[in-house]
Amino acid sequence: MLVIEQLQAAWPGLGCEERVVVTTGDRTQETGEPLPEIGGKGLFTLELEDGLRSGELDLAVHSLKDLPTEDATGVAIGAVCLREDARDCLVSREGLRVAELPDGAVLGTSSLRRAAQLHLLRPGFTLESIRGNVGTRIRKVRTGGYDATVLAAAGVRRLGLETEVAEWLPPESFLPAPGQGALAVQCREGDDRILELLHAIDDADARATTTAERTFLQELGGGCAAPVAAYAETVRGVADNASNSSSQGGASVRLRGLVARPDGGEVVRVTGEGEPEEVGARLAHEALAGGADRILADVRG
Repeated sequence: MLVIEQLQAAWPGLGCEERVVVTTGDRTQETGEPLPEIGGKGLFTLELEDGLRSGELDLAVHSLKDLPTEDATGVAIGAVCLREDARDCLVSREGLRVAELPDGAVLGTSSLRRAAQLHLLRPGFTLESIRGNVGTRIRKVRTGGYDATVLAAAGVRRLGLETEVAEWLPPESFLPAPGQGALAVQCREGDDRILELLHAIDDADARATTTAERTFLQELGGGCAAPVAAYAETVRGVADNASNSSSQGGASVRLRGLVARPDGGEVVRVTGEGEPEEVGARLAHEALAGGADRILADVRG
């Protein structure tokens, strides 16, 4: 596991035991229930957080995009690891790109964010729910259940499945989920020994950019299943260098955000630059004033 490798590289001789915990979200993969219909806080995290609080676990590793924006009671994010590719990517049965797929092509996605942006890119697609891990979703495309699906590039890369990708979708045209591509490591709140270990693998740029994106999501009042997208990049002056970026508080980021109706019928886009939490909150309020409040209210029903 990447996190264990990073910890042992930072702390030679550190002993680690990996334990697999099946969450409620994992169990629903088998039923194929659409995420927006069953989504809720803690769907992929509750059992892991219970293990941390009870002392059964010391660390829990998540895709940051799946974590609620508010920390669970007694639990903290001790590290945000070096961020992988934050983009989405398209896997299609015949290797066709988005622009090459025929009208009426069936695309599998359980993400309202992806559905909205697919409609914006190419009106005319038929979107159907798809569940399962990366390998399962690719197999469902290859066996003819879907013409294509959209996946997080980081998951595809970590599994070495780049050859399955028909098109990498750039943030300029297809914004990812807040926090996408980054790993988050949770631990018990106030556990100084564990927090010290995790500090060594916390990546300042990943922490800054994902903080801006997740603040945007939090201020909108949206959860990880909401039709909200955000992508931030660090901004450096001429005199800046890597040694000057060791703290999130001094970082400046450029943030792009989007809130859209799942059918693509209405979209609100915002951009701005500033300190991570400040710019995330500011752009969220700009989006709400620009109509995102109506979109999110309608989605919540």
